[in-house]
Amino acid sequence: MNFDQKIQEWLALLPPITLDEMSGIKLMNRTDTKFVTNKEKLARLLELAQGQYYAQQIEDARIANYRTTYWDTPDHRFFVEHHNGWAPRQKIRVRTYVDSDLTFLEVKTKNNHGRTKKKRITVPSQEKADVVAAGGSEFTQKLTGETFEDIIPTVQNRFQRITLVNFGKTERLTIDFNVGFHNYETGGDAETGELVIIELKRDGNVFSPVLDILRQLRIHPSGFSKYCIGSLMTNGRLKHNRFKPKMIRISKYSGAKICAAAV
Repeated sequence: MNFDQKIQEWLALLPPITLDEMSGIKLMNRTDTKFVTNKEKLARLLELAQGQYYAQQIEDARIANYRTTYWDTPDHRFFVEHHNGWAPRQKIRVRTYVDSDLTFLEVKTKNNHGRTKKKRITVPSQEKADVVAAGGSEFTQKLTGETFEDIIPTVQNRFQRITLVNFGKTERLTIDFNVGFHNYETGGDAETGELVIIELKRDGNVFSPVLDILRQLRIHPSGFSKYCIGSLMTNGRLKHNRFKPKMIRISKYSGAKICAAAV
């Protein structure tokens, strides 16, 4: 069965919501719950979401394209903090919303209560010179202690995203798929096949219709960091002990090749 076609068909049946209509639910200070599954179950989720969710639509498109470059210190400070389970922990990334040609420098901070705060500034492009000229070093130094003289581009990802909003407009559900990685340090590339990453974003523990759907489909919470997983899939020299079980599960869903050192 062509699950990409099924995804398109069920997605087209959801009522649209525009960016302006979503302006009140930015959720910049939020709780995130992630789930990992495959395209077959995503098609079923979109079927069960009928009558409960809007689909974000920009012009005529309901699937958006993203490109993100992660920056880290040469000794991979941010990767190691995540691997070791430290909190608070941070990530520096430059993300481009490809369809609208908007680029932001972002710092994400996850505290020891499980809440994620994201701060960002607009930058002209992903080029280092443009980011620095837009005040990038001052921005990252204030939030992380690192300037763009201290950090290097490590991993870039590209992916497609569906965004759903519940009828009560109290949450956003982002659904990422067709994720690919390129590693600037090793030159390695990796694809994730049928893998789908779902993230529920809401302020606190407000009621979420999708949680019942996820339970019905036996899709369970599972932490997933695109930066960490992309790093491991393209750089077998990184510390990886704590990620081994997760990488095996991801391989099961995606059918993608994983660096031997990561499993």
